[in-house]
Amino acid sequence: MRVTVRSARESDAATVAAAEWSTAATPGLLVQRPGEIPVAAFTAKIADLGRLGSYWVAEEAGALVGHAFLEPMPMAGNAHVFILGIVVHPGRTGRGVGTALMEHLLRWARAQPALRKVELNVRATNARAIALYEKHGFVEEGRRRGRVATAGGAFMDDVLMAWFPA
Repeated sequence: MRVTVRSARESDAATVAAAEWSTAATPGLLVQRPGEIPVAAFTAKIADLGRLGSYWVAEEAGALVGHAFLEPMPMAGNAHVFILGIVVHPGRTGRGVGTALMEHLLRWARAQPALRKVELNVRATNARAIALYEKHGFVEEGRRRGRVATAGGAFMDDVLMAWFPA
């Protein structure tokens, strides 16, 4: 099946939230715990970032299969840096969803004159995500040791990665 990417709508928020809650149940994928971020927060972020055209969803056969955003940092001194968030929905990995979202995100990023850097954090144990980011030109900038605590009490390192448009 073909994956398409479109701008997120506020009506997508409940599906996006449910996917994040389900993803968060697997240690090492997201920082949040299932249900920790309410649907209203997803609705607000989609509305805020939608005005900038930087929150997207991936669809396959009419179903949401992933979502991603680029969010500018809030201060004038670092507004040229955008934070990347991306989630391939459970059961949809290995099907090109992450690649479709990344290609769309980076194409959009290259077209933004004010954007000079994209940053993200990824758990050191998430080899699939790290490989996706490296495939698209992200480089490791550092590590934050023991930054993420799982519900079971284990601690994981966060890898800091960045991409610079040509």
